[in-house]
Amino acid sequence: MKKIIAGAAVGLMTTALASTAFAGSHAIEACLITKTETNPFFVKMREGAEQAAEEQGVKLSTFSGKFDTDFESQIAAIETCVANGAGGILITPSIPDSLVAAVTSAREAGLLVIALDTPFAPIDVADMTFATDNFEAGRLAGAWALATMGDAAADAKIAGLNINPAQPTVGVLRNQGFMAGFGIELGDPDRWGDETDPRIVGNAVTEGNPEGGRKGMENLLAINPDINVVYAINEPAASGAWEAMKAIGMSPDDVIITGVDGGCPGVKDVEAGIIDATSQQYPLLMAKLGVEAIKVFAETGEKPQPTEGKNFFDTGVALITDKPVDGVPSISVAEGLKLCWG
Repeated sequence: MKKIIAGAAVGLMTTALASTAFAGSHAIEACLITKTETNPFFVKMREGAEQAAEEQGVKLSTFSGKFDTDFESQIAAIETCVANGAGGILITPSIPDSLVAAVTSAREAGLLVIALDTPFAPIDVADMTFATDNFEAGRLAGAWALATMGDAAADAKIAGLNINPAQPTVGVLRNQGFMAGFGIELGDPDRWGDETDPRIVGNAVTEGNPEGGRKGMENLLAINPDINVVYAINEPAASGAWEAMKAIGMSPDDVIITGVDGGCPGVKDVEAGIIDATSQQYPLLMAKLGVEAIKVFAETGEKPQPTEGKNFFDTGVALITDKPVDGVPSISVAEGLKLCWG
């Protein structure tokens, strides 16, 4: 994995209106459309796409929504890319269901459309998806938490800190992955928070940011102040949760906190003991593969080939912790810091 990611030293950001990342007289044009321009994950994705575009001789225009669920700006960006004659689009869909018609129209117009990070449902709405296996990212965190608690897992009191329900795909996969890893029977496969295990105190919407994590945890602590396991959709939400717990006098020894993402601030929180373990994903590789695929398609008409019958390529995930347990593969914080982003 290290060799793959080291070879993809790339990243990405976006603007609400189009901006030219590599302005030259190049025949191949590509668009990158992310959810926002502020999330460090998408910032790095843009940087990576820009670097790959320059290396490949591709003209890249970047776009973003104003907030995580701003699908209307993403639809407008898709229409602009089609009108401008782009060869392909890379997109992290905000609300996948709301973008299906626009993506279908772009493909019918002859563009290659690749989803990054967030899959469509069904996945073949896009020509290909380059993303983390988000179920596995959650499962690793859940399995680690279960093994760490040992016999005490029977008395676990679990708080789930999730993303907005309007963004179902990633949130469901990570949440259900954690629950499966912790040995909890899953509920509705299309929703998070549908499990009935009595160890689950509840689930809160956080919008994936520290303030949301803090408020969500405050609400869950009001239900049960003895929460001792936290699953967080990402590290910003996890850091907010810790602020809420610290405010009522809890110590790091009182609770296991897990997250997903692997950005440098989050890995440093693992180093500091704020987060116990986090699953790291690799946005640079997603962007690099996407730009390369658009170039190949523009030159040859060849689309990325399905993997095991699915239009999905797993860009890898690694659990980061300095408290390894038997049976759950992980890498150290020092290794995670070498691979982090943001």
